[in-house]
Amino acid sequence: MPNPEEKNKKFKRRFFYKKKMRNRDGFKDRQGESESDYQELRKLIPAEQMLSVVIPLYNEDESLMELSLALKKVFDGLRCNYEVIFIDDGSTDGSFEKLKEINKRNSRYHCIKLRRNYGKSAALSIGFREAKGDFVITMDADLQDDPNEIPDLIKVLNSGYDLVSGWKKVRYDPFIKRHTSKIFNYFTSKVSGVRLHDFNCGLKAYRKDVIKSVKVYGEMHRYIPALAHLMGFKVTEKVVKHHARKFGVTKFGANRFLNGFFDLLTVAFTNKFIKKPLHLFGTLGILFSMLGFGVTLYLTILKFFGNESISNRPLFLVGILMIIVGFQSFSLGLIAEMITKSSHRDDDVFIETTL
Repeated sequence: MPNPEEKNKKFKRRFFYKKKMRNRDGFKDRQGESESDYQELRKLIPAEQMLSVVIPLYNEDESLMELSLALKKVFDGLRCNYEVIFIDDGSTDGSFEKLKEINKRNSRYHCIKLRRNYGKSAALSIGFREAKGDFVITMDADLQDDPNEIPDLIKVLNSGYDLVSGWKKVRYDPFIKRHTSKIFNYFTSKVSGVRLHDFNCGLKAYRKDVIKSVKVYGEMHRYIPALAHLMGFKVTEKVVKHHARKFGVTKFGANRFLNGFFDLLTVAFTNKFIKKPLHLFGTLGILFSMLGFGVTLYLTILKFFGNESISNRPLFLVGILMIIVGFQSFSLGLIAEMITKSSHRDDDVFIETTL
């Protein structure tokens, strides 16, 4: 009969060997979790539901294998039905070859290779279209997003939210990127009305309804939480871990800041005034007309009571011009209203539930 002490030693050796193997890729396991915690993890996603992970990438061949192994550990803990969709956005390194190797090892890891580099928004749009999961996670492929955050993000979704955006409270990004992001997040919060600290965090969790409703194009991926909020979905954020980049270089460029400003104007206009353009153009028209009228009234008083000549004063021309611009703006708003009324559809009216 085996000695109980010997059995205990064998068990310890096996346990520490497995723990060492779990930690060998650089991502730490979830610490301090008991068996009941793991049982709770497995209840996060019911057996009849599915988890999709959408990962856009561009020239990230060195990080893909490590990322796929880290994701597999998370899926093993969740014991759920899952799929991983890599979107190769026209990589010029060996990313696609690595993805083919990953797919051979596990057929649940899929890859869609685009013919050229279209940008992150286009890649996410393709991934959202192909995703079959009831829960959808997006993350970057550069190992800066931690896959171990996925269960906690799903917990927040299960508490009654439709979208959970990660907040990289402690960031390992270049100085310029960190501080331009603060300005960007401040203005986006003010314009959209949803208070988040990190709109552009790649790590997010969505319910299926969100990704099938939000239209992502151009460089609008930064504003997905704002777009979802304006559509009536419940949006929140959660602090997530952020790791320093291990391989490659950041794809951030100065032109993204300017493009982000223009995209913010697009979000504000298309969501607040697309169905009521007269509210915008009419307000501007009335404002310009009143200013122009005030200028001409002032000059008229000078003419009749101050006996001054106004025909040769530039201010007179400015007043007339402002009145004309005001009437044109108001007329443009009326025309836009007529076009909106003639082409009105209910495609952007989203029903939450029906009894």
